[in-house]
Formats: sequence, structure tokens, C-alpha cells
Amino acid sequence: MSARLSRLVTSSFLHFTLIAIALVWLVPTVGLFVTSWRPRPDIFGSGWWMAFATLRFTAENYLEVLTSQGLSRNFFNSFAITIPGTALPVLIGALAAYGFAWLKFPGRDWVFLIVVGLLVIPIQMTFVPALQLANGLKLTRSLLAIWMAHTAYGLPFSIFLLRNFFAALPRDLIEAAKMDGASDLSVFWRIVLPLSVPAIASLTIFQYLWVWNDLLTALIFVQDPNLLPMTVSIAKLLSTYGTEWHLLSAASFILMFVPLIIFFSLQRYFVQGILAGSVK
Repeated sequence: MSARLSRLVTSSFLHFTLIAIALVWLVPTVGLFVTSWRPRPDIFGSGWWMAFATLRFTAENYLEVLTSQGLSRNFFNSFAITIPGTALPVLIGALAAYGFAWLKFPGRDWVFLIVVGLLVIPIQMTFVPALQLANGLKLTRSLLAIWMAHTAYGLPFSIFLLRNFFAALPRDLIEAAKMDGASDLSVFWRIVLPLSVPAIASLTIFQYLWVWNDLLTALIFVQDPNLLPMTVSIAKLLSTYGTEWHLLSAASFILMFVPLIIFFSLQRYFVQGILAGSVK
């Protein structure tokens, strides 16, 4: 009885601690959300928590940001950058990871070590030669340059994560499929991918959040003002309207909204993907 009571107390304390930490982490997000709906005079007159006393909210902040500030176009530009910037490294990385996990070719392990070694290279070191190459090919006036940049920067981690997960799949299942006459491509599409949904979903979350929230890469590789994503536009909005918190909070929450949807819709795969390949 005492052991059971001790476990109950320990479990309750742990749950209480985790809930308290989660609430503390949520406070800035709640404050930003409430501020984005408050009239401009109220924001400068009192803290965001006072909104629950006055109950004065308005949607004009969002309307002004999406219309007069032109962020609606940048919002769709972010999608145009993020979707290919996520799909390409995930797809190419999955194909390469299958090759490193299940195909035998000379120097396979050494090539994989080189790919893993690319993870430690700061991407800032590659900006100058990559930008010179993109300018030489005249790609910076379109989205091709940033698609290629995000694909190249995301591939090492994609290959590393998925290769570990693919290698942990049952060997008997793969060999049985090949004995039945399935090609490597068939094994990849019909067996490996369906069994690897947790790892792929986790990788998609990481890549999508990174590309969607990226500022530096977009600032360098997108040189057409009509193609800029929201991150660059909000940075310019900050420099132009440094004290217009009603506009900045609304624009920031619009930028946060899509990643939150992606994360919560795929969260059940998140922990499984984090542990990909850690156990056999």
C-alpha cells in the first residue's frame, strides 16, 4: 500500500510539474494572441492581461495587416516556398536513406559518414558560394534558388534520421518481398514508406517549421520583392513600425498559426519519430 501511495504521489507531482511548465511556456503565446486582438490605445495603455477586464477586442489589426500592409501576398509566398522546401528534402532524403540502409554498393558507409559530417557545417559558410552559383544561373529572381537551398540544407538531417529508422525495420520482411519478385522501388513505396510514417511525419514537422520560420535564407536567395515570405516582410514591418505593437502582434500570430496547425495535427507521430532507430 505504501509503495502504491508513493507511486501515486510521485506521479501526481510529476504531472503537476509538467502542467505548470507547459502553462509558463504558454504565457507569451497567450499574451501575443490577446494583444493581437486589442485596439491600439488599449495596448499602449495597459498590459495584455487587462483585456479580460475591459473585454474590448477588434479584428481591425488583422485586416490592416492583410490589406494595407500587403502581408496576404507574402502569406501565400510562404506556402509557395515551404511546401516544395519541405517535400523535396523529405522525398529525396527518403530515397537516399533507403539506399544507405538496404542497398549494398562500394563505399556506402564512408559516403554516409560524409553526409552525417555535413550536419556540423554551419550553413552560413555556404551562403557566399551558393549565392554566386544561384546568381550565375539567374535563379534568384524566382523561387528556384530558395527551393534548392532548403533542399540542400535539409538533406543531411533527412538522410540521417530516415536511414536510422529504415535500418531498424525487420530484415525478414524486406527479404521476403524481394524473394517474391518485388523491386527495390516497390519495396520502398509499398513496404518501407507505410511502415515509416512516424519518422517521415516527424521529419516533415522539423523541416516545415524550419523553412516556414526561416529569415536568413529567404533574405539572401529571394531577391524579387514580390516573392518575399512573411518572415522577411515582418522584419521590414518591424523596422518601419517599431512601436506599432497592434500590427506586429497580429502579423506575428498569423506567422505562428500555420506551424501550430501542422504540429498539433502530426503530434501523435512526433515522439515516435524522435525515437526513430533508437531501439530495434
